[in-house]
Amino acid sequence: MPELKDLRSELLEAGELTGLGWCRAWAETVDRWVAEVFSRAAPEAAGLALLAVGGYGRCSLAPGSDLDLLLVHDGHKGVGRIADAVWYPIWDSGLPLDHSVRTAKEVRAAMDEDIKVALGLLDARLVAGDEALAGAVQSRVLEMWQTRRDRWLPRLDELTRARHQRFGDLAFLLEPDLKEARGGLRDVELLQSLTKVSPVLAEVTGDRLLRWARDTLMSVRVELQRPTRSATNVLLLQDQDVVAAALAVEDADVLMAAVADAARAVAWVSDDSWRRLESWLAGPKGRRGSGDVVIEPGIVVRDGEIALLAGADPAIDVSLALRVAAASAERDLPIARSTLDRLAARALAPDGTWAPEVLQALLRLLGAGRAAIGAIEALDQRGVWMRYLPEWSPVRNRPQRNAYHRFTVDRHLLEAVAGAAALQSSVRRPDILLLGALLHDIGKGQGGDHTEIGIAVVEKLGPRLGMPEADVATLVSLVRHHLLLPDVATRRDLDDPATARLVAAEVGDIDTLELLGALTQADSVATGPAAWGRWKSGLVTRLVTLVAATLEGHPPPDNRRAALSDSERALLSQGRLSVSFEDGRLVVATPDRPGLLAVVAGVLTLSGANVRAATTMSDPATDMALLRFDVTAAFEELPEWNRFQSDLETALAGAIDIDRRLVEREARYSRYRAPTAARAPEVRVIFDNRSTTDSTIVEVRAPDRGPVLYRVAHALAASGVTITCALVSTLGAEAIDVFYVRQFGGGRVTDPATLELLREAITATL
Repeated sequence: MPELKDLRSELLEAGELTGLGWCRAWAETVDRWVAEVFSRAAPEAAGLALLAVGGYGRCSLAPGSDLDLLLVHDGHKGVGRIADAVWYPIWDSGLPLDHSVRTAKEVRAAMDEDIKVALGLLDARLVAGDEALAGAVQSRVLEMWQTRRDRWLPRLDELTRARHQRFGDLAFLLEPDLKEARGGLRDVELLQSLTKVSPVLAEVTGDRLLRWARDTLMSVRVELQRPTRSATNVLLLQDQDVVAAALAVEDADVLMAAVADAARAVAWVSDDSWRRLESWLAGPKGRRGSGDVVIEPGIVVRDGEIALLAGADPAIDVSLALRVAAASAERDLPIARSTLDRLAARALAPDGTWAPEVLQALLRLLGAGRAAIGAIEALDQRGVWMRYLPEWSPVRNRPQRNAYHRFTVDRHLLEAVAGAAALQSSVRRPDILLLGALLHDIGKGQGGDHTEIGIAVVEKLGPRLGMPEADVATLVSLVRHHLLLPDVATRRDLDDPATARLVAAEVGDIDTLELLGALTQADSVATGPAAWGRWKSGLVTRLVTLVAATLEGHPPPDNRRAALSDSERALLSQGRLSVSFEDGRLVVATPDRPGLLAVVAGVLTLSGANVRAATTMSDPATDMALLRFDVTAAFEELPEWNRFQSDLETALAGAIDIDRRLVEREARYSRYRAPTAARAPEVRVIFDNRSTTDSTIVEVRAPDRGPVLYRVAHALAASGVTITCALVSTLGAEAIDVFYVRQFGGGRVTDPATLELLREAITATL
């Protein structure tokens, strides 16, 4: 008799079967093998029944799935020996086994004790043994569900919500759990199981969209597990290209778009199903009332849902679908399924330029806040949303495969709208803010520069929406400059008056600046935790203040050589290495020498600190240098500064090999670092001699790997230029470090040959 794991290997290596077809073939193979083992262990099977439960019971065994088996008996005296004779061959094959031995009475007790056991038994089927005993157990399981469903279904709902909270949304995750995340296979399996106890789910689980979604996710799961036979369900970045190739999909982006589409379908159907279950359990007496409450023309609240009146026709009133969604979002009530069916069948988008009431309905919807996401999702799932905005197609389910972005492009835009809705009172034109949030990344997914493509899209879309020419121009400006404030705030010296002048020239007026400030916050928060925090928020706020003053005719003074504080003067006066730290700002005073920034940055990295920004200044009168650093903790705590000063003193004396220590540190921690992007960014060096009058700006973009600041600062110092300011930021997998440099003796670096040497030196060190 062949080993079970060898049979699995043969099935996997054959390659003809994928997805659910493979799972069913594997379950059938396991059935035959286990049945033979059982027949040898119990030639007389009366009073013994071997049941497959859970995923095995559903015949949805993936390559790494556990075999869930229950041996039921009627008090058989030799049951322990028989069970061991079945379990041990499975263990010897190296396959994971979840097993139990129970009498029928013990089965009932286990169901009452653990809802997960009760759920798994809904899919129990006989593999071998006593058919009558198995049938009795199956009947008892259904009977218990019928009598306990009022308690068990709400408990399952709670567990489902908790699981979603823990694992997140499959559709929007960088590295999703295909089984446990919201919209994953666990949700599909749950609905299929509950169909046996709730008639209201029969229509749902038979839906072709749900079947397609299940097949898609299962195909990905099988190919994820096929190479290693492991039980992993997390689709890591490094596996996505492999799975795409195995499924003959164009590339990983296409694969992840399909995964997102399937997960959204599952999540939407699951949410709808739980609402149906809640209504079914409540019965007529538990519902909120059978009478319609008219809330606006053609729209009513009915049984706690937003519904259309019988005479309302979305083919005639083209604002109706958007008004239904707006009413749903404003009242945080779901749209009735029958209404969604009517909208899907009848809703027409405006022909030509939108009437004012249609645009107003869209703005109502966008302005409703976070609840608008669910309402738009409902329209989108039924194909209605893109009838109004066909420009949405390229961004729908478009993955952004790096850790900087937590959502697909379309979901990111809706999250940005929700953030913008919370900021409506802070701007004079909330309507343009909402539209800017909805459309700022609309150019993604079409190849080329997404901002330039987005501008072209909005220039055509704005007039179609019925917007006045001046408003279209402002909306286009928001799309054109939606990255301006965060880019400048984190990559340019805000103490240089030229920075504010540059932004003021781009923005043009106070109203646009106000809108860009709010859009930047909404966009950044929607992007992810790495894109917005106190540090970045403070920089953007300061930049907006400086630019506003410039636009109002009160340009800020040049603060790059601002007077030293008393504490900084005291440090310099000591004439030796001194360190001070307060409220995130580290100040180092030390005798001046070339390459200081690199040495201090290297020791900071070794000490467990991240540098956000650094400025340097020399005091010719004392031959001292003052370096200011904005720092954060690389791990849980900032360094102990006395220890840092001692290490820095040793490093400046040449007694620490910083290069070697940093290489060792990188090797030590790299094994714990998860991938942050599907593909590592390339090293790029960009020079800017136009944005400031007395320095050359060197912008370095490189993979966020190792001490980029130290390496670039070291290369620049070795090339004979002086660094006066360094700004450090990270966009997902890409480090973006900006250096203001001058030639030795002062002045910008303008010689092309010298600039090329700088580029070569920087590229070589990275």
